[in-house]
Amino acid sequence: MSDRGFLEHDRTTLPKRPAEERIGDWAEVEQHLPAERLVQQAERCMDCGVPFCHTGCPLGNHIPDWNEALASGQGKEAWQRLEETNNFPEITGRICPAPCEDACVLALQQAPVAIRAIERQIADAAFTRGWIEPRPASRPTGRTVAIVGSGPAGLTAAQQLARAGHSVTVFERDEAPGGLLRFGIPDFKFDRGVLDLRLDQLRAEGVVFRCGVSVGVDVGPEELRCFDAVLLAVGALKPRRLGLDGEDLPGVQPALDYLVAANRAVAAGAAPQDAAGERVVVLGGGDTGADCVGTALRQGAADVLHFHYKPAPPLERGEEAPWPFPPVLLRPSSSHEEGSERGWSVVARGFVGGDRVTGLRVADVRWIDGSMEEVEGGERLLPVDRVLVAVGFAGTDADWLDGLGLRLDRGRVPADGQGLAAPGIWSCGDATRGASLVVDAIADGRRVARAIDLHLSGRSRLRVLDDTAPL
Repeated sequence: MSDRGFLEHDRTTLPKRPAEERIGDWAEVEQHLPAERLVQQAERCMDCGVPFCHTGCPLGNHIPDWNEALASGQGKEAWQRLEETNNFPEITGRICPAPCEDACVLALQQAPVAIRAIERQIADAAFTRGWIEPRPASRPTGRTVAIVGSGPAGLTAAQQLARAGHSVTVFERDEAPGGLLRFGIPDFKFDRGVLDLRLDQLRAEGVVFRCGVSVGVDVGPEELRCFDAVLLAVGALKPRRLGLDGEDLPGVQPALDYLVAANRAVAAGAAPQDAAGERVVVLGGGDTGADCVGTALRQGAADVLHFHYKPAPPLERGEEAPWPFPPVLLRPSSSHEEGSERGWSVVARGFVGGDRVTGLRVADVRWIDGSMEEVEGGERLLPVDRVLVAVGFAGTDADWLDGLGLRLDRGRVPADGQGLAAPGIWSCGDATRGASLVVDAIADGRRVARAIDLHLSGRSRLRVLDDTAPL
């Protein structure tokens, strides 16, 4: 391993298929680096005395350790170090915004280590080479746990608790497990086959999935209370409304509804054409909005505009976000490279139409000392055929929680620092913290699984961030 890699090699991220090729299918955009180039990227890691990337990652991944192993030709050891802290690195390696890279010490003077790319390829190699095997518990505890929801938080907790020896049943209202991992993220960012490989492992470890089962309809709170512990991992899927005239017109659609319909069609082998030939506007500047852009373009939209109510962020870190804190930077997604147009400092003012939306009233705004004001003469009416609203989520849509004696607080399930929401009931992930990153959900799942294991067993060997030793 070279100790001068960061001086000898430039940062290289995962290559992407050409836009004109990928826009015609739903296959993953990002591809693998050649093995030699990947090793060079691992060699760029400086093995810092104080690796701030650990603190940048919500999971506390041991990044320098697996970089060193990979650069030294020890691929399996790199995998073993990676899986110590992350249940699903093949997922975070695809869709995480990599706050660890923002905290990389190398980022003080140069481009940071390509941590996400290295993580993904280590995990993919582990699947290919058969290093990922089921790890069922050697001895069952006889305790039972019900988990409601099979998104990343629920799946993480299920795997941890099953490995601790508990009997885990996951209730999922959709027809297949995965939550937003299966239905909310487009295939061009995340191949569902990767998820299915993990689900096979969880089943082999003893996790039971009951899909197509809606708690509150098919299963009542009284049945849940028959379990020794209940974990709510129900997400935060209730869309935030704009409160504008015409918001309920056909053609004005919550972004997640649109993405889920497209993902289901792709999974069924169909070619979704909802936006074919249409003039599409996407409202909301986050990842969900970008996913809508890429989906609409693949459906054959005639035109796609992506509006953000804030001004364009800077290209480089400023004084307002000193290292190692994550800065707000202009980071175009792969979808923005495929033919859409972005509009900054534009707000929606209302929707126009009869049987369906035909127009969107917008206004230009400017920001002064953090306050927004409209630009005089900046109002206009845009002809549209579809408006996708991706302005965030208002909390969980689980209206049956009162049957468990729980009351939502601003759309969230109140819980203490260990996820305890009520006696025998825990909550984790977006249901408690609000809509957030997949890596946050995985960290929450690990933390709450340990708390449940402690409650059921009196001791726990499940590891979480900042553990010095198992109890």
